[in-house]
Amino acid sequence: MGYILRRLLATLPVMAVVAVVVFLLIHLSPGDPAALIAGDLATGEDIEKLRTALGLDQPLWQQFALWLGRLATGDLGISIFTQVPVTRLLSQRLEPTASIAVLTMLLTLLIAVPLGTLAAYRAGSWIDRLVMLFAVLAFSVPVFMIGYLLVYVFAIQLPWFPVQGYSRIADGVGPWLRSLVLPCVNLALVYIALVTRMTRATVLEVLHEDYIRTARAKGLGVLPVLGHALRNAAIPIATTIGVGIALLIGGVVVTETVFAIPGVGRLVIDSVQRHDYPVIQSVLLISAGVYVLINLLIDLSYRLFDPRIQY
Repeated sequence: MGYILRRLLATLPVMAVVAVVVFLLIHLSPGDPAALIAGDLATGEDIEKLRTALGLDQPLWQQFALWLGRLATGDLGISIFTQVPVTRLLSQRLEPTASIAVLTMLLTLLIAVPLGTLAAYRAGSWIDRLVMLFAVLAFSVPVFMIGYLLVYVFAIQLPWFPVQGYSRIADGVGPWLRSLVLPCVNLALVYIALVTRMTRATVLEVLHEDYIRTARAKGLGVLPVLGHALRNAAIPIATTIGVGIALLIGGVVVTETVFAIPGVGRLVIDSVQRHDYPVIQSVLLISAGVYVLINLLIDLSYRLFDPRIQY
């Protein structure tokens, strides 16, 4: 418990640095933020009124203090263009993004770990070479190109899945899953390739350990041997999955754009184009917090894989 508390306290400086950078985002952008938001047709008087409304006429430290005070109460601000609270905008867009992220990670774990383990067990065979060829291709081809290819084949030529859009889970599990198949497959290919390569490398190294040779010499079956090897190789795999969360956050933005899914990624793209800084700041801050939290959970999970680890 003491270790967990120390790790939680250690995340505070990280989030503090992130908060400062996110706050300075509006001031580090080239040009006058109020002029960028107001547009080319705005007069000087309109720009001044907008600067006052946004609080940009106040000292920087005072703006930061007010912003932190609002964050402490859960107030993420109000969108400049829609005049809707950012918390409401995020809650409306959260379900599609969370659905894509969760299903993508489940698909990755269900395919990549067995595939990497099989490649390690059959190292040097045609199965190993085929798996590694797939991993290299999946990791090399851009996500948007795979997405358009999937749409052309499975939504246009073979009308099995919808071309674009998202069906909420409240409208039925079947339509919800059909709307997520292509986006999740598109996004999961990159992570399947990453986790497959890491799983193969770590399991292959463990298979050459002495205790694995001893287990084989005693007549232990293939599946029990691979189970022991996979458990001892689980820590690097879990670390790779944690690192992949950062890639997942960026990949969701591209995937939602390709498949026209109204999620948080599309909201970020629209906000960047409109210079809607409250929305951009909120999404960046929440994304950083989620990434830090997931990496903390993965760090704490190490003891589940290896009880010898002491915190």
